[in-house]
Amino acid sequence: MMKLARRILIGRPLHNQEMSHEKLPKWKALSIFSSDALSSVAYGPEEIMIMLTLPGIIAYGYLAPIALAILALLAIVTFSYVQVAKINPGGGGSYSVAINNLGEMPALIAAAALFADYTLTVAVSVCAGTAALISAFPLLAAHEVSIDLAVLFGILMLVNLRGVKEASTAFVYPTYAFIFGIVTLISTGIYQALTGQTPIIPPESLAKQFDWTMLVLLLRAFANGCSSMTGVEALSNGVPMFRSPEVRNVTITTYWMSGILGFMLMGISFLLMHFHILQIEGVTALSQIAELAFGRGWFYYYIQITTMIVLYLAANTSFNGLPSLLSLLAKDGYMPRYLGIRGERLSFSNGIILLSAIAGLLIFIYQGNTEHLISLYAIGVFLSFTIAQTGMVIHWRRERSPGWVIRAATNAVGAVVTGIIVLIIGITKFSHGAWAVIIFIPFMIFIFKKIRSHYNDMSEQLHLPLEDFDPTTATNLKAGRNVVIVPVATPTNIVAQTLKYAKSISKDVVALHIAIDEASGLKVEEKWNNWNPGVKLVTIYSPYRLVIQPMLNYITQLERQMKPEDYITILIPEFQTKKWWHRLLHNQTGWVLRTLLILRENVIVTTVPFHLKK
Repeated sequence: MMKLARRILIGRPLHNQEMSHEKLPKWKALSIFSSDALSSVAYGPEEIMIMLTLPGIIAYGYLAPIALAILALLAIVTFSYVQVAKINPGGGGSYSVAINNLGEMPALIAAAALFADYTLTVAVSVCAGTAALISAFPLLAAHEVSIDLAVLFGILMLVNLRGVKEASTAFVYPTYAFIFGIVTLISTGIYQALTGQTPIIPPESLAKQFDWTMLVLLLRAFANGCSSMTGVEALSNGVPMFRSPEVRNVTITTYWMSGILGFMLMGISFLLMHFHILQIEGVTALSQIAELAFGRGWFYYYIQITTMIVLYLAANTSFNGLPSLLSLLAKDGYMPRYLGIRGERLSFSNGIILLSAIAGLLIFIYQGNTEHLISLYAIGVFLSFTIAQTGMVIHWRRERSPGWVIRAATNAVGAVVTGIIVLIIGITKFSHGAWAVIIFIPFMIFIFKKIRSHYNDMSEQLHLPLEDFDPTTATNLKAGRNVVIVPVATPTNIVAQTLKYAKSISKDVVALHIAIDEASGLKVEEKWNNWNPGVKLVTIYSPYRLVIQPMLNYITQLERQMKPEDYITILIPEFQTKKWWHRLLHNQTGWVLRTLLILRENVIVTTVPFHLKK
């Protein structure tokens, strides 16, 4: 039954040879990898506007300069990540650039920053999608967090567990429907602005004031608007998922994405200024623009529904980016190795489940509040941008290919600008949540290094000496004594089977019985002698009615008599009940004994099962 349910939800297992069919063409990859960046126009410009319209502040006129600054930054980062994809065709983005050019610590900082970015992308996108839904249908506001978690686990996680091809098929059309809707909205809004009776930009949208307090506010507005840059790095992380030629297809798709994003970012910013949109509780800025442009007609609801869907799908960028990054970290020994293994559907299913769990926890902690989550958001993105571009400068300087000076200079400018933005975000948003990311990144680096240290220690202890790898000489594996101990309560059918197995692996077999009083001990001994299985019975009396501790004491005494090459094998006779609840009627002595002995050296613990039929 469980297997059938798994097949319905996840699908049939895919053969390794089917990997090529999971590769993405450019038009599908655009929807999969760009939904995060493109959907950010639903909240990025609004976050700028919110900062510029605080009570008592006259700063709306700064919206256009801030949007233009973000557009220029987008161009620099786009060019940089095209270069990242070219020199790292195996994917990995900032982490791969850093590990190859800057060393371990910058690479781990980039990995931790991307880890924070991707998990927050999922949380922010899902919450923003629900916010768009609630703007159109306010009655759903009381169920906001429940809707968030249902979408996260019931749709996004399950679809991604089914594999890349399934996810691309499910998500491609809503992304293009969203692009069509936003482009139509911008075109209609610009046409109305140019042909209408109202000013193209009303005076209220051009008003400015400036002092040193305003500078801090402008920096915060700029930091908020930089959330529109998230997801630009996703394409460079997912190069192996593209069809051949991978690098060329990634390059073209990256330019497509940045061109569409730049147009939509400037278009929405223009309409914010034209309509002089102000913050309304429970209603998004995009919802206000759509209502002013189309009224509450069917196209308004089209915009809201496609925005909601694409915001949900924006989380899918992380579902493609983070599991791939975790697989690289796992191969390098910085994350558990099972995160580097593809699942039945050729996706990194363990990474998908981990990402879903962490994002769900963030949504629950912050109760689906998009504004609070965005406060944590952009610092990880721009920290990874800075590291990637710094690594690219080192790469060009080392390679010195034709034109390297111009490339290195461009990346150097990008590294300085994004580095300054990291400082701006860290300072202006520190008390609004950025402190949590600043603490999280060193914590993740500590985890990475601890995991790597464990794997190094394990490798050192498990590796065979080089001299053993000599085909001309047989390796001498000296066999020692193997004492087999079989715990016995009383002679039974399962004990007989266990003793039969014990004799097949050793001639030195001991049956060990713990008696709580002399009468019961004599009774078992008499029964044993009458049965006469040809195995010595050792009886230990336990007047305090303990069972486990006397066994452990006996094994400890035996260990002291053994040589380093000798072994002690504990064979635990254990019956398996027909129904799960039958287990509740029996003690778990075998499980406790196995748990306590498994940590001892040269002590092997084995269960001999006996399956009950009734």
